[in-house]
Amino acid sequence: MENMVYLLAVVVFLAILIPFVFYLFTLQRTLEVIAIESRKMAPGQVWFLFIPIFNIVWQFIMTARIADSIRDECIRLQIPLTENRPTFALGLVMSILYIVSIPLNNLSAAPMLGGLCSLAALVCWIVYWVKVNNYRKLIIDNGDNFLLDIEKETAPLQ
Repeated sequence: MENMVYLLAVVVFLAILIPFVFYLFTLQRTLEVIAIESRKMAPGQVWFLFIPIFNIVWQFIMTARIADSIRDECIRLQIPLTENRPTFALGLVMSILYIVSIPLNNLSAAPMLGGLCSLAALVCWIVYWVKVNNYRKLIIDNGDNFLLDIEKETAPLQ
């Protein structure tokens, strides 16, 4: 019976770790397609989210820097934006819900509220992940917008 508990713990750990690693790869790849002059952070810095305690603060900093990097790259590539800081509001809500859910899940007085915050944070996390990836694709699709028309005609096909 004790072995089953350990096996279940390993399965749950991997079920959380594997999607999180893919999420960080998406954030890193998004920053990699953004021109250096538009980046507000190095792509590899997304992995700082693995540092305990520090990650609580870093997720807010990272969310802001990714939003500003996407915004500046969209401006550089002349991609119209519908929001001033793309992905920022959703990333901020996701981070706040995550932070709020930690103490609520550990209080016996409000387990239902903690569960709701955790579920809302999970939904926001997935939507944020998809939104950042969509901006990555948009930036890739418009990567030659900054070229002059004559440069586009003579540029080698990729």
